[in-house]
Amino acid sequence: MRTTIGYTAESIGYVVGAQGLVSFASQTFFGTEWGWMHKVVDLPSTAYLGILAVGLALIVGGVKTRKTPQRQKVA
Repeated sequence: MRTTIGYTAESIGYVVGAQGLVSFASQTFFGTEWGWMHKVVDLPSTAYLGILAVGLALIVGGVKTRKTPQRQKVA
């Protein structure tokens, strides 16, 4: 079960982090809206860095959950 949760959190983290990065870069450097995040929320460009941080936290949490060793049952 840990493996499934780890992969799921990590996968969601990649999507959320990528959308945060793309939204920040598009607003800051090009003055346009890229990705789908701007269709969900209308935030200033610096707030998208927070979304990127949430994505990175999900990735790290997913990897840590996935790599936690399973307990051995003692007979």
